[in-house]
Amino acid sequence: MEYKRLGKSGLQVSRLSLGSWLTFGKQIKNNIAEDLMTLAYEKGVNFFDNAEAYAGGGSEEIMGDILKKKGWSRDSYIVSSKTFWGLKGLQDSLPTQKGLHRKHLVEACHGALKRFKLDYLDLFYCHRADKNVPIEEVVWTMHNLVQQGKVLYWGTSEWSAQEIMEAHMVAKQYNLIGPIVEQPQYNMFHRDKVEVEFAQIYKTVGLGTTIWSPLASGLLTGKYNDGFPEGTRLGINGLEWLKDQALAEEKINKVKQLTKLASELGTSMPLLALAWCLKNENVSTVILGASKLNQLEENFKSLEVKESLTKEIMEQIESILDNKPIAPPF
Repeated sequence: MEYKRLGKSGLQVSRLSLGSWLTFGKQIKNNIAEDLMTLAYEKGVNFFDNAEAYAGGGSEEIMGDILKKKGWSRDSYIVSSKTFWGLKGLQDSLPTQKGLHRKHLVEACHGALKRFKLDYLDLFYCHRADKNVPIEEVVWTMHNLVQQGKVLYWGTSEWSAQEIMEAHMVAKQYNLIGPIVEQPQYNMFHRDKVEVEFAQIYKTVGLGTTIWSPLASGLLTGKYNDGFPEGTRLGINGLEWLKDQALAEEKINKVKQLTKLASELGTSMPLLALAWCLKNENVSTVILGASKLNQLEENFKSLEVKESLTKEIMEQIESILDNKPIAPPF
């Protein structure tokens, strides 16, 4: 396993990590979740990603039970939670049960610790930006949680570059602890934010990235090349919006070309897509969302495939994708 510093912090995360969105408490049984975490840990994964919104807190409970059962040394792994949506989702939550105001941030942190059965969270994310809460309130609250020892580092998820910089400006103004990490979506079809929008932040305040959806919700596995198979993630009730977004004909045609290229390279489409993400030096870790043991085992080979992605091969991939973000002239 390879490890990389999370932004400018001293915390080192494994380049591949394991997430639980749509799997723990939903798509897979608890014994499979334990097998997945065990395999990941044995392969050198030290970061396990979670959130209050995943299965309404059920995902954190399952992960917490597994961590307690395995008895791994607390200093050998990193656990995260994220808050904004609330346990019931935005539609069903009361105003005090969602968002980034101080009351919810503190109670969400306490709730996550209880579900995990842990004394502290390594990473605590603001799962979205909240237009209804002053950024000063958010930064002060997260700073206080760190000072209290309940959180070690805090970050953001799906925030804009401007919102992240506003948080850093407040932190600098009041000598507070600012965010060190952003969790954005990043894959061959979703590139602008990681490759262009955050370009200056990497250089200035520093920004670690924990990537979600590196396989574009399964599209980049190639399993949708010849139709829509049963039992896939995009078939989960309530994810119709994701299905419509992912399965555009133009994207599928590109995946077919990429699948052919992967075959010529002696690898698979999923490994090519994961290796492509890892190739970006501004990517700290790529979160895997496997639901099967053999699938997770295979995904670890992407670290080897990354080394074989020469400049010429990356150019071939670029010519197929034909979607390289254009940076604005500075």
